[in-house]
Amino acid sequence: MNDSASAPTFKLASYNIHKAVGTDRQRDPLRILKVLAEVDADIVVLQEADRRFGTRDRTLPDFLVEQHSDYVPVPFDVQHDSMGWHGNSIMVRRDISVIDHDVLHIPYLEPRGVVTATLQLPGGAELSVFGMHLDLSGLWRVRQARAIAELAQAAQRERPTLLAGDLNEWRPNGGCLKEFARHFTLLDCGRSFHSQRPLGRLDRIMHGPSLEAVDFGVHHSPLASRASDHLPVWADLRAPAKRAAAT
Repeated sequence: MNDSASAPTFKLASYNIHKAVGTDRQRDPLRILKVLAEVDADIVVLQEADRRFGTRDRTLPDFLVEQHSDYVPVPFDVQHDSMGWHGNSIMVRRDISVIDHDVLHIPYLEPRGVVTATLQLPGGAELSVFGMHLDLSGLWRVRQARAIAELAQAAQRERPTLLAGDLNEWRPNGGCLKEFARHFTLLDCGRSFHSQRPLGRLDRIMHGPSLEAVDFGVHHSPLASRASDHLPVWADLRAPAKRAAAT
């Protein structure tokens, strides 16, 4: 019997929400949640989920997320009133269990960080997810990718692993993409920036060898083109079937 044929699938999305400020320069967190409803992912990796300066308040208030979505933010709790770490956050559907979570320090020219969570899907499969927003400097992006890939490889030895975020990489195959490609499969979801006229493939999803990408792409709707300067990217993935214990 082919185990992969019966293995469950799930959907992951990555979205730079630009602090909930759209192309009309209006801050509208409810609009972001409506876009996420259109995408309909099980796991959402967010960038720029907090304001950049001051107390770095979250731009998707808890009460709006609770009332207008099926998601629960992973509780990183490292920056007061923030949703994540340096603007990075992860949200999951309510039927997904958060086993563990952490924030990771990486080399940077400007303040950057990585969030990670160990999740259990409804069918019992576990996976590790890394969310990131890399530096504008190409040299620092490569250093960051090397550090993140090393940490993700360690996670991959324990369970299937996914990485997603705004890599800020314009080159199609070089720079930080080359570092990640040494160990993970990079999905070319498509052009996601700028949302009004997409040219750059800045937003990426990557997975380890134990996961299979069934489909992937960019979510481009009239609402998404206004809600942020980035479009969400998504991937349908198949997790390994959970094997029954030997008797």
